[in-house]
Amino acid sequence: MGVYVEIERIIVGMLGANCYIMYCPGTREAVIVDPGGDGEKIVETVESLRLTVKCIVNTHGHADHTAANSIVKEATGAPIAIHKDDAYLLEYSAQKYWYPEFKTSKPDILLDDGETIEFNSKYGPVKFRVIHTPGHTAGSICLYRPGSLFSGDTVFRGGIGRVDLASSKPKLMPSSLRKILSLPDETRIFPGHGPETTVGMERRNIRAMILSLQPDL
Repeated sequence: MGVYVEIERIIVGMLGANCYIMYCPGTREAVIVDPGGDGEKIVETVESLRLTVKCIVNTHGHADHTAANSIVKEATGAPIAIHKDDAYLLEYSAQKYWYPEFKTSKPDILLDDGETIEFNSKYGPVKFRVIHTPGHTAGSICLYRPGSLFSGDTVFRGGIGRVDLASSKPKLMPSSLRKILSLPDETRIFPGHGPETTVGMERRNIRAMILSLQPDL
């Protein structure tokens, strides 16, 4: 499974999204995934763990996963990274109407499929591969390293992300789900909402979701 990484989960915002802090206990370098609210709480955790945040990654641009971007960036100095197809959502101020915590922010890094997010450990770099998984939004991504997948709102325990929103791409979701099915069964899935699961536990459910989206198969 490679270098050991600590994973801190913080449930944030009024929709109970999962914010993850992955870090090396040795170097104290970290990456934050989806600071979707309660920015002060996230910053307090970073400070209590004495971490140096190398990057803030949004799995997609919805406010419940991005609302605290500005607060966390200001406190840590870390750049904000998001897939290029969802970058516009970070400045889409209308999201504040239904998510009062949301603050507009500008991305520093525009991601694409196959790129990497990394931080240093005592035994070398810890690398997460960007997997573009459009469906819930056009620019949804997952972050993968052997053994772990941070799935955003693409896959949850027992379900998948909504594809009926204005920013959704329902026709692209089946191919995105197949990318997840290609991963080993033991891969732990850390979703954007709810408890963790594994690829093996979700395999039957994901196949059923693909068929429901493409009933002609």
